[in-house]
Amino acid sequence: MTALFIILGIVAILAIFLIAIYNGLVKIKNEVDNAWADIDTQLKKRYDLIPNLVETVKGYASHESQTFEKVVQARSAAMNAGSIAEQQQAENMLTGALKSIFALAENYPDLKANENFLQLQATLTEVEDHIQSARRYYNAAVRELNTKIEVFPNNMIAGPMGFSKREYFEIEETEKQNVKVSF
Repeated sequence: MTALFIILGIVAILAIFLIAIYNGLVKIKNEVDNAWADIDTQLKKRYDLIPNLVETVKGYASHESQTFEKVVQARSAAMNAGSIAEQQQAENMLTGALKSIFALAENYPDLKANENFLQLQATLTEVEDHIQSARRYYNAAVRELNTKIEVFPNNMIAGPMGFSKREYFEIEETEKQNVKVSF
């Protein structure tokens, strides 16, 4: 009888241990999903601003159609990206295209002084700051999830329960460089 209680006690402790690990993994997975949703929301705001920005700049620099086409194509690619890797690549392209628009604006003093352009630029800067913050939070949550999945004994439970590592949402080296515009 004592052996039965010992066995049941060990099974109960093991079950509680497995439940605690599983619940911890679910919690951090949901945090990663929520962090990605935050990024997605900020990206949507960005996408909504871009057509207004392009139209404002077009009024001053209509002969720069190649730059505008690049921005529109990059926006479309970013909106239609599927995986996080595709989204990351598309967002890096879009960021580069937007830098080209702002670099282009440097050559048009009237555009730089336009109130609508200044407001769009300020709003876009604010959204970019929010995207950066959301990206940092997402990457921290991914780091925590990936660590929990890899450490023992979680790694023995995570795989069979369907938990997998997530990708970081990082910028490319080219995004860190200044844009060069030549005419």
